[in-house]
Amino acid sequence: MAAVLVCDQVVKVGIKLSFTLAEKVVWIPGVFDIQFIENDGMAFGWALPGASGKYLLTAFRIVAVVLLSIHVRRMAGDGAPRGFRRALALILAGAAGNIIDSVCYGRLFSRSSFGQAADWSWHSEWGGYAPWFRGNVVDMLHISVRWPGGFPVEAWAGQEVFPPIFNIADVAITCGVALIILNQKSWLGQGGWMAAKAD
Repeated sequence: MAAVLVCDQVVKVGIKLSFTLAEKVVWIPGVFDIQFIENDGMAFGWALPGASGKYLLTAFRIVAVVLLSIHVRRMAGDGAPRGFRRALALILAGAAGNIIDSVCYGRLFSRSSFGQAADWSWHSEWGGYAPWFRGNVVDMLHISVRWPGGFPVEAWAGQEVFPPIFNIADVAITCGVALIILNQKSWLGQGGWMAAKAD
């Protein structure tokens, strides 16, 4: 969990301080690029309206992470499979990484703009760009693979297969959920840890 969290934050801080908003660097043409955007809300840009919505969303994330942390610790003592605990730790690390952005980044950094990268708030004459708990989540990973032009679904032809821009924390959450789904029978199903615990 610590390794994922550190990696996520190092990449986000590096992007925040060196990229202007919407700046893009192509790594693998037609496959993958780095493009800096900031996400005001939840995954895929969904958001609750207004300042109260932002506070509510951040509070929900914090409560969810605290409860999941308690649950993971309790399951470790109950003999849950190591793989299951690691999958939950990935989800926990990803959620915590995005919480750090929401809670702290508004105070730590100046505002990113289309013409200038952000700076540490104490180096900026304007200070931080938002109050505590109202920062934006930094996203930068973009898969640019497109459906072939002759794809049978006409609306998809030539469009990006996965348009959202995401971050390492999102990858950790997705991998943790995928591991649980793929291994649910052996970890949680009949004959698995949950069934044995119930017996």
